[in-house]
Amino acid sequence: MHSERYILHVDMDAFYASVEQMDNPSLKGKPVIVGGTVQQRGVVAAASYESRKFGIHSAMPTSQALKLCPHVILLPVRMERYARLSRQIIKIFNDYTPEVEQISLDEAFLDVTGSTNLFGSAEKIGREIKNRIKTETGLTASVGIAPNKFLAKMASDLQKPDGFVVITEENKQSILDPLDVSKIWGVGKVTARHLYDHGIRTVEQLRKSPLNYLQSILGNQAQDFLLLAQGIDNRPVEASREAKSISAEETFPQDIIDKNGLLEILFKQVEEVAARLREEKLEGKTITLKLRYKDFRTVTRSHTFENPTNVSKTLWQEAKSVFEKWYLESAGQLRLLGFGVSGLSQQGSGQKLLFSEPQDNKQKKIDEVFDKIKKKYGDDSVQRKI
Repeated sequence: MHSERYILHVDMDAFYASVEQMDNPSLKGKPVIVGGTVQQRGVVAAASYESRKFGIHSAMPTSQALKLCPHVILLPVRMERYARLSRQIIKIFNDYTPEVEQISLDEAFLDVTGSTNLFGSAEKIGREIKNRIKTETGLTASVGIAPNKFLAKMASDLQKPDGFVVITEENKQSILDPLDVSKIWGVGKVTARHLYDHGIRTVEQLRKSPLNYLQSILGNQAQDFLLLAQGIDNRPVEASREAKSISAEETFPQDIIDKNGLLEILFKQVEEVAARLREEKLEGKTITLKLRYKDFRTVTRSHTFENPTNVSKTLWQEAKSVFEKWYLESAGQLRLLGFGVSGLSQQGSGQKLLFSEPQDNKQKKIDEVFDKIKKKYGDDSVQRKI
């Protein structure tokens, strides 16, 4: 069947929470959530499978999660740690195919149609990827394999955690038909309730409904939902484009106007972004500060360098200068502060100023030492001062 596509959907199991349980083995087997505190008006970013037994799920307010399970262990988000592991996992995917569409830090679609001659069947590739993720990161992933994206995502969700499911043209309808219509991509709570009111509760009932009847209920979306109910999805895997920018931002639990406090937050963001640039062997020409006032009005302030850079000191000096100019002219209480670098290019591809190179090289060596220490001993092992 050369015309058939082979699509993998790889979904990490309770990613953030699983990382925390892996890094701290004493948390294994315990209900863990990762997210913001009640005081921060936080929500659950990830919930371990132990905590899900109490009805906790992602995007739930932390206050509600604590009511459902008072002894749940709440941990802060360590985005830099999760992002580093995510990049490690994406590198595994790229060993098998360049057709990788990353949906988020913890899931991606892979089109391995053109890879089967080199690596074997799609199922063999899927099992190799699953095993390598476990061996190289210590984490488990659920893998779904199917002829299209909709079915592949459906497959990865059927036997979580640590699942491995193959959906084919032959078995797809027997798997889809008994499912609730809410399992169809794009059918949210309101649409599902609308369908229920018309006696359509399962995918099979949706599939067997006349198109004109569905159009009277769903309007222009009827045709799309009907195709999905038949397991038809012709969308291609869209390989992720190169990043246009790298950024970090933080929303504060309470509005901040204190200059020194804001500078400390900005400094940490610059350090994080600079480290990510170096890890991905990128440099940037433009820095941008994002500033959101307490009334939600948002402004940006930017500066463009003559030459691209990923040197922490260079980025910080300019970020501080841009911030201080804003503070002098437009200071106000902020609920969010962010820092980003755009105009990205491969490290070393841009021209350098002759007289800046010795100092530049010295700073690069300092950055290299800090990066190595943090990679070996953790992000909090060493900190630079403003």
